[in-house]
Amino acid sequence: MSEVAAKQPVGKILRGVGMKSGSGINSLTGWLRLWFGLSEPVLRLPYAVSGVCLGVGKYLAEAALVASLGAGWLSPIDFLNPSLTARRELLEFAPEWLGWAYFAWNLPFVWIALSMSVRRCASAGVSPWWGMFVVLPAFGMVEMLILCVVPDRAVDAWQGTAAADQASPPKHHQSIASLRAVLAGLGVGIGMLLVCVYLINSYGAALFLGTPVVMGAVSGYIYNRDQVRSKWATGGLGWTLMLAAGGVLLLFALEGAICIVMAAPIVAPLGVLGVFLGRAVAIASSDRRPPLLPVLAVLPMLAGAEQTTQQAPVWCVSTEVEVAAPPEAVWPHVVAFPDLGEPQEWFFRCGVACPLRARIVGQGVGAVRHCEFTTGDFVEPITVWDEPHRLAFDVTSQPDPLTELSPWRHVHPPHLADQSLASQRGEFRLIPLPNGSTRLEGRTWYTFDMHPQAYWTLWSDLAIHAIHRRVLNHIKQLAEAKPAALPKLSPQTRPAEEQL
Repeated sequence: MSEVAAKQPVGKILRGVGMKSGSGINSLTGWLRLWFGLSEPVLRLPYAVSGVCLGVGKYLAEAALVASLGAGWLSPIDFLNPSLTARRELLEFAPEWLGWAYFAWNLPFVWIALSMSVRRCASAGVSPWWGMFVVLPAFGMVEMLILCVVPDRAVDAWQGTAAADQASPPKHHQSIASLRAVLAGLGVGIGMLLVCVYLINSYGAALFLGTPVVMGAVSGYIYNRDQVRSKWATGGLGWTLMLAAGGVLLLFALEGAICIVMAAPIVAPLGVLGVFLGRAVAIASSDRRPPLLPVLAVLPMLAGAEQTTQQAPVWCVSTEVEVAAPPEAVWPHVVAFPDLGEPQEWFFRCGVACPLRARIVGQGVGAVRHCEFTTGDFVEPITVWDEPHRLAFDVTSQPDPLTELSPWRHVHPPHLADQSLASQRGEFRLIPLPNGSTRLEGRTWYTFDMHPQAYWTLWSDLAIHAIHRRVLNHIKQLAEAKPAALPKLSPQTRPAEEQL
């Protein structure tokens, strides 16, 4: 069957749905315009068909990827799980870049869900502002299901933006309008930050997903409500808003530069998308009710619900190197190692905790290993001493994961004080290879109580892999240079049974 013939049934189905719904969609181009544009109203049938077709296509693509990596099978239930825990576990040993590729893969689907849900709310006879919450994991799924079944009560509520998109840039009062819009967006963001972080202690999806969308939407709406601005001017407003938000966090010592940079890839795009959605609502919707009323009432409630229901599963990061030495020669350097050289990686130089050396007090199970970092010591009681094959330990005390960059001397946001990123345990495995060398594996199990975890664990995995590589490569150099013996223990540090 030729490619053209294969596409004909799909095209007939899409045209049939478009004609049945009365939306005038009669080609694949029309569907793409419906998905990615903002001019077309969204009725119930095209919304439901789009959700099913795009959802099934996304599931099949991700299930095929997981299967191709030999990681098992991604079930439909795992795919629909908003926490993404099962998907992350299946891809635990996948290449590091895959998580970032998955993040980029999801961005078009986020835009389709946002843009269509805003327009669908208008056609269903409710405020289009409610469509902004579709980005929230659990709430958004319920909202999409409701929008698939509610009837079309206001078919003409979305009036189209095509003519307005050709508008010339305004010549008067643009600076005042920009300032007013940015201040309104900042007010939303600062208010949500104070509520989520300092009132209910929640770093969740309501803060990192819902808040930037609402910030941008409010700014875009106010900016274009009285006079339509061009897409370029509106996009510039969105980036200005995001930069201003980062500046406020630095200025008032609410966050440091490292955390702002880590949040930017998810927060900034959502904020800019929100600006365009706010512009579209101002132009195309007949709804002129104040936009702040529904959104500001719901976001804090969602944040509170998150705080009572969200969980922090244990994640595992594994890194390995091959050492040209037998396990017996590698083992002493695993137990304790001298000072490492100056770090070359930019993130270690910018303040991320960097390993310096390791020492041990005692020997065997019950001994205590101290791994010294630039931010303090990890205290690691030994739980498995299987010389020269496996060394495992718990983590009973740990320092901050980073030292924030800031114009102020001390910046210590709540997520550092509460140790949102917490190591639980770790291990080294020394596996002999046929050629006489050793495969040295380092593993760390940790929790990260910040959401969406599918995004934040990309950064934590990146940092932990870097720490592993720095330590493992140091052990590799020591073991390959010359054999080593365990450090001599003083009577005070020897196990009690040896002293007897």
